[in-house]
Amino acid sequence: MGILSRFKDIMSANINALLDKAENPEKMIDQCLRNLNEDLGKVKSETASIMAEEARAKRELDDCTEEMDKMQKFAIKALEKNNEDDARKFLEQKASLSAKQAGLQETWELAHTNAEHMKEMHSKLVSDINELESRKQMIKGKLAVAKTQERINKLNDSVSSANSSIASFEKYENLANKRLDEANAMAELNRAEKKDSIKDLTAKYSQGSDVDDELAALKASLGKA
Repeated sequence: MGILSRFKDIMSANINALLDKAENPEKMIDQCLRNLNEDLGKVKSETASIMAEEARAKRELDDCTEEMDKMQKFAIKALEKNNEDDARKFLEQKASLSAKQAGLQETWELAHTNAEHMKEMHSKLVSDINELESRKQMIKGKLAVAKTQERINKLNDSVSSANSSIASFEKYENLANKRLDEANAMAELNRAEKKDSIKDLTAKYSQGSDVDDELAALKASLGKA
């Protein structure tokens, strides 16, 4: 597993751990971004250090190659002046430098590979942070809508409760109306009964008066008045 893959796995694990225990998603999003920016600072510093190592390795390789070229040129000049021994010494120095060059070449290639990985990691992290920054407002917007919906849900519960209260109110109002109607009906019945009693009593005495009048008239006709 390369250094970039290991870094991505670690970052993913850290973010997932934060989100798993998130109580306030909005705050945790901000915290994730703060953590990422802190990690970016570390990656940037490490990338600069590894790039410096690559530059140093390349400089040492170039210096060695340049020195080998000098030895080659000096060997040619020595031979041109028939100084074979001097030419041999220059070529021996070149051979020594060639062995050193192989090690420097390997060191530079490794440093170059590491530097490329670190630059890729840095660029990927910068890109990810920029994307998350742009998505942050969208996520916060969704959270705001969710909070509004939660408030609406609570209001719906309140409205349901209010509807229940209104229904109970209407029930008791209907009960009151019923009792009032029953009381009015009872009063009307009572008044009717009282009225009927007076009529009966009046009829009783009225009948008695007619008999008395008829009796008086009859007596008068018989001269018994």
